[in-house]
Amino acid sequence: MPSTRYVAIPGSEREPVHGAAKVRPADPKEPVQATVMLRAKRRAKGVKTLERLIAGGGRLSRAQYETRYGADPKDVKAVQKFARAYKLKVSSVNRGARTLVLSGQAAAFNQAFQVDLAHYEGPQGTYRGRTGAISVPAALKGVIVGVHGLDNRPHARPHFRLASAARGAAQPHAAAQSVSYTPLQVAQCYDFPSAVNGQGQTIGIIELGGGYTQSDLNSYFESLGISPAPSVAAVSVDGAKNQPTGSTNGPDTEVMLDIEVAGAVAPAAKIVVYFAPNTDAGFLDAINQALGDKQNNPSVISISWGGPESTYTAQSLQSYNSALQSAAAVGVSVCVAAGDNGSTDGVTDGLQHVDFPASSPYALACGGTHLIASGSTISSESVWNDQPSDGATGGGISATFPLPTWQSGAHVPPSANPGSFVGRGLPDVAGDADPDTGYQVEVDGSKTVVGGTSAVAPLWAGLIARFNSGLKSTAGYLNPTLYQALAATAGTLHDITSGNNGAYQAGPGWDACSGWGTPNGAVIFQALAAAPSGATSRAASKSSGKKKRKRR
Repeated sequence: MPSTRYVAIPGSEREPVHGAAKVRPADPKEPVQATVMLRAKRRAKGVKTLERLIAGGGRLSRAQYETRYGADPKDVKAVQKFARAYKLKVSSVNRGARTLVLSGQAAAFNQAFQVDLAHYEGPQGTYRGRTGAISVPAALKGVIVGVHGLDNRPHARPHFRLASAARGAAQPHAAAQSVSYTPLQVAQCYDFPSAVNGQGQTIGIIELGGGYTQSDLNSYFESLGISPAPSVAAVSVDGAKNQPTGSTNGPDTEVMLDIEVAGAVAPAAKIVVYFAPNTDAGFLDAINQALGDKQNNPSVISISWGGPESTYTAQSLQSYNSALQSAAAVGVSVCVAAGDNGSTDGVTDGLQHVDFPASSPYALACGGTHLIASGSTISSESVWNDQPSDGATGGGISATFPLPTWQSGAHVPPSANPGSFVGRGLPDVAGDADPDTGYQVEVDGSKTVVGGTSAVAPLWAGLIARFNSGLKSTAGYLNPTLYQALAATAGTLHDITSGNNGAYQAGPGWDACSGWGTPNGAVIFQALAAAPSGATSRAASKSSGKKKRKRR
């Protein structure tokens, strides 16, 4: 075993899941896989920082991004040498994502990264984990900036909610009456542009469990009069596969909801579903694989999974944010569900929390509403809040990411938590999400009604795919344009002014429970089509994701 001085990776500290206890050490021969994140290569003279590139509206091909901002080949070689010294295999290298996947036995990982892998048992089941920091040889200080996957606890949760009737539950309010819509009816309410249908575009969907059956998809799209059914393909990440569980109470509902909503509103787009393990490494690898997919080339990605920002390590927040920043650089829009547990995001510590990765400044965070429509006309729309029984839209103020420059004019309030941190506010936009005004879908052979912000992310992803099929260049990183141009244009969004998600109240303009509101798709499309090429990125913040508040 090599003898060397070690240093801790900043922000890599882990604690056991609340209520979990160590039951046994990991078997020394237990197979382990981990993803190592490297620093970006040093910039050549005259090459802009990534922040400046994005702020100036610059956009790169995936190959250009890898060459200019990917991992330095010398760093890759240094980590490969380190891995060999500890009998770890380098399974794959992704220079664009700046990652190496290592595999080997638990004992080797314990020695290589100075950790003590063990198995823990708690309220959410058993998992392999660690406590304290991850360390690397001093020679690799600053070269390795993150190690993901040593701890394989479930990392994220899907953001869907079954309607009361689907759960066999009573209505949360005596006077309430459930209604439901097909995705096409919701798209009509939001006036999605009819002249475009997603032709030539690919929508990437990230899934961390469950699966779909083609027979269900064929049946569903036929019922909507969509023929042929949208093209759907599955991509395996880290060994995970399209694997339906057969239960509508599980992740199958998330997978089918995402595909059916996106496919219904952008029927000519290709849909590629990236299945990954629900771990810190799996989630990150899925995002990076979608972004680096030169074969399918998705122009928009939908993510309906996440968790409270406070449950991520600082190294994870940095690695995920870097991946989403690369999406902005290559012109890929990333739509992320804002969560279904109101302003606390389901955390019971008495504080307000936001969901990640929706809280990344490079994500288009999608909140939820309660929609009542008469035909294709919106009769009323308010913030979705049926707590405690049926959930509420997430939203609030990040405790990690500072206020982006493009959000400075939106009157984002300080956090409701002690200290009143002025951070990135979310959501950015909204859409129908209340399960009792939910979406008619088909899952595991059954027709059911589903809501949650999980429906809003693919709804916006499908809308953006429609935009992209009619634009000279993809909409890409939409946030700066949304805040500094689109929201200021009359009629682009339906402002939601009533309701709350707990700590934050809706009102005129942007708010921390519905963002700017729900889309008027045709008007947004006209505004984007009239904008100069690349204008969707020019107002991006130089500070977005660059500075971070230290987590407590």
